[in-house]
This record gives sequence, C-alpha cells and structure tokens, in this order.
Amino acid sequence: MSERSTALPDDLRADVQTLWDYHDMHHELRPADVGIGLGSHDPGVATFTAELFHAGMFPLIVFTGANAPTTVERFPRGEAVHYREHALELGVPDDTILVEPEARNTGDNITLTRKLLESRGIEVGSVVLISRPYQQRRAYATCKKLWPEVDVICASRPLPLDEYIESIGDVDRVINMLVGDTQRITVYAERGFAVSQVVPTSVESAYSHLVQKGFTKRLLKK
Repeated sequence: MSERSTALPDDLRADVQTLWDYHDMHHELRPADVGIGLGSHDPGVATFTAELFHAGMFPLIVFTGANAPTTVERFPRGEAVHYREHALELGVPDDTILVEPEARNTGDNITLTRKLLESRGIEVGSVVLISRPYQQRRAYATCKKLWPEVDVICASRPLPLDEYIESIGDVDRVINMLVGDTQRITVYAERGFAVSQVVPTSVESAYSHLVQKGFTKRLLKK
C-alpha cells in the first residue's frame, strides 16, 4: 500500500478494528483533579484535553513529553510545549497549564508528572490520562504500576477508526503503532514497567496476523 494512504484495506480491517477496540478502556468520564495530556505525534491529544477542560472535567492540565524520533519533526520544541501552545489557542488559561518537558516514554510521563505536581504541593487523588486512542490501555497499565494510589480514567478523542486514520493521514503508521502498543502490553508487564492486562485470544490472533503482514516497524526487540 502507499506509504501515505489513509484507506484501510478490507483484508486488514477486522484485525485492525480488533486491536483498536482492545486498547480503548471504555472508561466513563467524570471530573478529576488533573488532566494529563500524554505527548505524542498526535495534536488531537491537546485538542481533546482542552475540550475536557472547558467541559469542567478538571481545573488543571499537565502536558508531558519531550521528543521521540516520530515527533521531533512535527514538534521541534517538544511535544508538551507544542501541546500547551495549542491549548492556549483553544482558550485554555495559561495559569491552568503545567508543562513537563523531559519525558521520553510513558513511564516518564507518569513519574515526572507526579514529581512535578508534588513539587508544587498539589495533592492529587484522581487523574484523567488523555492519549492517542490506542495508547489508553498501556497508559492505564503504566499508571497503575507507577502511581497505584491515584484513581485513573483514560480518555481519547472519540473518533471512529477510519476518521482517526484520516486525521493522522497515514494508515501504515497507525497500524504499526497499534501493533507496537499491543506487543508492549505484554512485554512491559514482563519487564515490570506496567501491571498485567488480560490479552484475549482474538487480540493475540489479530496481532499475529498483522505482524505476518509486515507491520513490524514499532516492535520491540525481545
């Protein structure tokens, strides 16, 4: 398929949809102490964080993220910095946003955000983690490992799969990221980075099919 295609091929649809549905935690949104926007290549994270702020879901935002090879071109000053700028454009007051600019993985996102809030004397009992749709389950598992006492809700822009692919502009990238995050659910738990999650047989099968189809760009070396 074309590297920049946005059309999901019919022969891949069922497997991709299976992984997409698996990573959605289906949490019901409710007010929390802090909204944490997890840095990535997806500016929709900042957009949805701002929308939730305006809806009164939390009074404070932390944007967290430095850069990764997949984001440095799009966000040269760092993911969290660009997210903050986007939220300001969407009317979020500057004094309600904190920036954590050093995190380079999801574990860092959680650990460094927690340290930042503690350094400001901000007590946190609940958080909303805003991420890419297919990062929800990994973010949840990581947070429960590294910040177990906090009540965590996961949220993403409520876009159907095809609309999300269209927003990113590259179906190959989305599938590779889905496959990579699926592998990380198991591998990160084995390495002690996250709590264990049940992986249904249907998810294992869809993951294996997509690996066999060559979607391996985001796989970790075991």
